[in-house]
Amino acid sequence: SYSETLTAEMGKTAAPTLFQCGTETDVATWNDFLLDLSDTSVHSQMTTEDFNLKNESGETVAIAYCYEAYGIIVNKSLLKKAGYEVSDIKDFASLKAVAEDITQRRDELGFAAFTSSGLDASSAWRFSGHLANLPLYYEFEEKGITSQPAEIEGKYLSYYKNIWDLYINNSTANKTELAGKTGDEAEAEFAEGKAVFFQNGTWEFATLTEDYGMKAEDLTMIPIYCGAPGEEDAGLCCGTENCWAVNATASEADIKATLDFMNWVVTSDEGTKMMAEQFGPIPFKNAKDSDNVFFADANRYIEEGKYILTWAFNYTPGVEAWRAAVVSALMQYSAGDAGFEAVESAFVDGWKTQYARENG
Repeated sequence: SYSETLTAEMGKTAAPTLFQCGTETDVATWNDFLLDLSDTSVHSQMTTEDFNLKNESGETVAIAYCYEAYGIIVNKSLLKKAGYEVSDIKDFASLKAVAEDITQRRDELGFAAFTSSGLDASSAWRFSGHLANLPLYYEFEEKGITSQPAEIEGKYLSYYKNIWDLYINNSTANKTELAGKTGDEAEAEFAEGKAVFFQNGTWEFATLTEDYGMKAEDLTMIPIYCGAPGEEDAGLCCGTENCWAVNATASEADIKATLDFMNWVVTSDEGTKMMAEQFGPIPFKNAKDSDNVFFADANRYIEEGKYILTWAFNYTPGVEAWRAAVVSALMQYSAGDAGFEAVESAFVDGWKTQYARENG
């Protein structure tokens, strides 16, 4: 109910000076209230522009203060038992080589390369949403798409096929059984040392370390490599709808106080400590490392200048119906009941259909 609350508060005499503006829709709604933050001190502290929102004039009017990230979580201890270090994996070719070698020696090693890629509802979102981001990101980046398109080409669906095939052919589970495999099963397989790799996000850290007792030093997160040219320079898939905006209609004194406060939060020891503990990875120069090693990994990739795979899947029309069709096609393909063309159709034709249903 944030939107309704904000609308009510903005109508009061003492309206908020700092508020949440996390989407392009929010920018359009609150356009007259958004201060240009481009030349502010807090903006100068940022390490990336990738999460910020701009208005039609190109002004930065909302700045992302924290974000989530996902990729491939790695059990470094198991990887080492297989004879490899994380530094050996730099792209899809090297990930594939490591995974297939582990599969060939699975009986000897006592573990698989990947956890099960379950297509039960509790797990399928990892692939119809998060993994689907890869071909969408590279297509949208090439075409300069920054809003929901009516159609997609599916030009880079080969990347999706690359990584999906790698997952299901080098896994703890038979690929014909994926329809019934759950997210909890995949999580347990990883935590119990049955697989080296587990696709998931920064939110998994507490469960793996606190609930399952895994050691933080054994964990890291690497990008989801898929065969894209130059992907050795890729970082994690990162995104957010957590963005700060400043009320341009506030008094000059209140605006200055608000900007001073924001700058203090992202530069002071007390502020950055709080951000690390309560918000996770933040895209600011003085960011502190969190106990969550996945947050530290996300920030490190950005600091190294790796490009961020932003969340293109946020543009999906009729998201539930579209994803359900993709999952159904993945089930058929994985079980050998259909070719990959079924997945391509669910992606491309399904997008067009769902867009038309939403927009007429």
